[in-house]
Amino acid sequence: MDRLTNTIRPYAWGSATAIPALLGVEPTGEPQAEMWMGAHPGAPSRLDRGSGERALSDVIAADPEGELGAAAVARFGPRLPFLLKLLAAGAPLSLQVHPDLAQAAAGYADEERRGVPIGAAHRNYKDPNHKPEMICALTPFDGLCGFRAPDEAAELLEGLGVDSLKPYADLLRAHPEDAALREVLTAVLTADREEMARTVTEAAAAARRLGGPYAPYASLGHDFPGDPGVIAAMLLNHFRLQPGEAVFLGAGVPHAYIDGLGVELLANSDNVLRAGLTPKHVDVPELLKIVRFESGDLAVLRPEGDVEEVYETPIDEFRLSRFLLAPGGAPRLLPVDTAQILLCTAGAPHVGELGLAPGESVFVPAGEKAELSGTGTVFRATVVV
Repeated sequence: MDRLTNTIRPYAWGSATAIPALLGVEPTGEPQAEMWMGAHPGAPSRLDRGSGERALSDVIAADPEGELGAAAVARFGPRLPFLLKLLAAGAPLSLQVHPDLAQAAAGYADEERRGVPIGAAHRNYKDPNHKPEMICALTPFDGLCGFRAPDEAAELLEGLGVDSLKPYADLLRAHPEDAALREVLTAVLTADREEMARTVTEAAAAARRLGGPYAPYASLGHDFPGDPGVIAAMLLNHFRLQPGEAVFLGAGVPHAYIDGLGVELLANSDNVLRAGLTPKHVDVPELLKIVRFESGDLAVLRPEGDVEEVYETPIDEFRLSRFLLAPGGAPRLLPVDTAQILLCTAGAPHVGELGLAPGESVFVPAGEKAELSGTGTVFRATVVV
């Protein structure tokens, strides 16, 4: 097994303190948004097997079956199909959706055919893969996920007392659910920018006065003045996870993280379609092809199992589980059929002879035995084959 050296990404929305606090180091004063663990080409983890540091992506490329296991390579190809992260949101991330596998493949092929540079700001599809993901809270964690029922969204908009929002509330009450949500989101994102900016300003001011369930939108209006995404966000379920709780985000589900520290696990893709709360490119026509206009209550996931607590999801590219290692507990022998990344988030556990501190991680190749011992909390990321 290999201790990993990981990159911290300094995105502007990141908390300056959450990841340093977990690692037990002094903050740098700069945002530290995500720590990446895996073989993503943008910031692969590094390891040293005695001949100097190498990127995990290069190690896997040199012997995919030896590192990942034959079954995983047959199923997902010669690459690690997931990316594990520590995510620390100090400000809202963009309101976004991810395509399903067929949409991603078609979108990628189309932009390749049209010669859109892979690094272009207006490029939507950076690869032909889908990007399901989940976030598991380490601290109280706020976000937005999936559509509210249209009548609930209408009631929220009406409660602000902003005249220019009344037509949207009326539309939400007047149509079948999917048509109502599609029509209102389209109208919000394609409205005259100056008129929408005035609406957002009024709505944010009203949200500040009202507080309570409107507080998240007051915050969004402060961080993104005049952004249509502030109104679009009111169509979505607001959630607050407690430590240990998680949510799974499938294809086409609009979402945004707002605040908190969590363990994120996702398929290894960069495909994002944005709806707002961002200065980045927003492609409304393409976004509307991807969004699933379905409402429903948010499903909060809690781990299941006595020894290895598993967060059940409907996809196979990743599997997240958790071990809570109590003092005096028996060692836990881990399965060896697939590669895995183990992340410590609390305590002082051991993986074999390697001691881990919070924020440290190891890569265990397929076929290699790994035993957890000591005390603390360890998250395990692997695949289903």
